[in-house]
Amino acid sequence: MALPKLNTPTYELELPSTGETIKYRPFLVKEQKILLIAQETNAEKDIANAMGSLVSACTFNKVDAKTNPMFDIEYVFLQIRAKSVGETVEVTVVCPDDETTKVKQKIDLSEVSIQIKKEHSKEIQITDDIKLSFRYPKMTDLANASGLSSTEQLFYFLVNCIETIESGDDVHRRTDLTKKEIEEFIDNFTNEQFEKVTGFFDSMPKLCHTLKVTNPNTKVTSEVVLEGLENFLG
Repeated sequence: MALPKLNTPTYELELPSTGETIKYRPFLVKEQKILLIAQETNAEKDIANAMGSLVSACTFNKVDAKTNPMFDIEYVFLQIRAKSVGETVEVTVVCPDDETTKVKQKIDLSEVSIQIKKEHSKEIQITDDIKLSFRYPKMTDLANASGLSSTEQLFYFLVNCIETIESGDDVHRRTDLTKKEIEEFIDNFTNEQFEKVTGFFDSMPKLCHTLKVTNPNTKVTSEVVLEGLENFLG
């Protein structure tokens, strides 16, 4: 006699990068096991790959770590986790008024959203006649850059996320350029131009949530802004 099949509920969410409504389900034990094994290795590449695979499976292959921006993957993963483990997570934050006192706060994961800054743009004008356009980093980029220092990761993302370089009427596409050509181009930036370009990564969409925290010692209430997936996993 065959064992009974278990029904898994499905939910809907709006994909941050496109606004498209997609269906998703909680993760199953087989998927959680892969993620837990990856977390035990403490290897950034293994965790990124496991998270990407889990999101793809739980969205019925609608979201792909190879094509979707990393912030899509992180947001969808957080929503999947909320439906799988629980919608509330407890985090520890430092009170801003004394920068010492730590307090525990509960966060409703359904209230965490992707912040898109008004001034953010995928196009960066570095001179009067040279403009760069970028794509957002993907989870596969993070996996490939694992093991690198923070500076090395920044340059890795910079080299790999440039899509086009426009100079007057000429458009140079990343697919037609070598890694060496891009690296040499970047090496010739002035400090001001480099800051403009890295500003793209600093201001790109990211998970964000604002908490009101009261310091139990000073009774001062302050706002704390949490950014990035690691701050919402408890």
